[in-house]
Amino acid sequence: MAQAHAAPRSLSDQFKEFMHRQTSGALVLLVATVAALIIANSPLATAYDQFLHTELGVTFGPLEFEQSVLHWIDDALMAVFFFVVGLEIKREFIVGELSTLRGALLPVIAAVGGMLVPAAIYIAINMGTETQQGWGVPMATDIAFALGVLALLSSRVPAGLKVFLTALAIADDIGAILVIAVFYTSQVYWGWLLFALVPLAVLIVLNKRHVEAPAAYLLVASVLWFAFFKSGIHATIAGVIAAFTIPATARITPLDFTDTCKLKVDEIEQLDVPGAHTLADDEQQHLAFEIQEAAEHSISPLQRLEHDLHPVSTFVILPLFALANAGVPLSGSDLASPVSMGIILGLVVGKLVGVSGATFLAVKTGLTDLPDGVGWKHVVGAGALAGIGFTMSLFVANLAFRDVGVQAEAKVAIFVASIIAGVLGFCLLRFWAPRGLGRG
Repeated sequence: MAQAHAAPRSLSDQFKEFMHRQTSGALVLLVATVAALIIANSPLATAYDQFLHTELGVTFGPLEFEQSVLHWIDDALMAVFFFVVGLEIKREFIVGELSTLRGALLPVIAAVGGMLVPAAIYIAINMGTETQQGWGVPMATDIAFALGVLALLSSRVPAGLKVFLTALAIADDIGAILVIAVFYTSQVYWGWLLFALVPLAVLIVLNKRHVEAPAAYLLVASVLWFAFFKSGIHATIAGVIAAFTIPATARITPLDFTDTCKLKVDEIEQLDVPGAHTLADDEQQHLAFEIQEAAEHSISPLQRLEHDLHPVSTFVILPLFALANAGVPLSGSDLASPVSMGIILGLVVGKLVGVSGATFLAVKTGLTDLPDGVGWKHVVGAGALAGIGFTMSLFVANLAFRDVGVQAEAKVAIFVASIIAGVLGFCLLRFWAPRGLGRG
């Protein structure tokens, strides 16, 4: 019976660790955002802006590649963030909530509703204006902040709601990535795009030949990133594509690993000389290295990269992105402008209506079912939390608006909308939705 309970306990521990990372990451991201806003609205604003627009580059003989600090963060570092997102998406397709058709239907349908309704609201308000192209801004959900709010509610929300919101946010990320690739690419240089097929083919060959070294994939992926950067398609898309080529299967199974360990440990015990220095027995050391090598082979490259890069993405890249992009002057922002109203209503109202409405239609038509313990009031609360756009919304705003003033106005609206959505979602789940496993 002990073995029967071991797996669920392990999965529970992994999810708690994931939630803890997201909560901690949301806190660091919030601190970085506040710091950027303080700097941008202080006497340091000019120096802050000059630093972000300082040109940095690399030179290889006659070849020069130079970009501003801001672009290095948005185009290069954020490609790593999208690479991690791609790894998470691939994992969800293989073993997560998106791995079965029925399991994937609910979060995918909810995510589609949560993208279409906000976009429609924004377009309705900005129809026929130069800012109409910003319809993609209110479509995104920030998983870190949304799960951070859920963590504050602790046991008041059913576990199924956390899984639902996580899967919804990942499906939402897929939609945002497609929107960026298709609608926010102004000009495509086909020669560079064709060249991108070369590193992509190499990545596929590495996968097929079961190459496990993460460094090999990252090196080739950097060439893919450069080709996309020069092609005109936003370079961060290369991160997602590269992630899907990372092998998700380990060379040896967990049971084979434990068998190997038992044999090696038995041999080490037989060779042990009491009181001898560890350096005195090379054979023992060799056996220990074999156990270490077997441990590495028991973890897939996808798991290894996601484990290693997730903290970098959460605690380094996203805070740097916030420091570089969230610093906007607050004075003079017009929250009643079409851009601001489109974003605020899109995120606060559109997400809630879109997610809740699409979920209701999917369940009532018999396509899928609500997760165990999740009621309709929980769904409405989750729909409100989905209105926390932040990171992806800021990213799309940079692509949608070329005018710096409009960008600043959009970002302030994103901040306001995300705060309202977060508070609304928290209140709905804390004071309105039922505690426990009822359908509400």
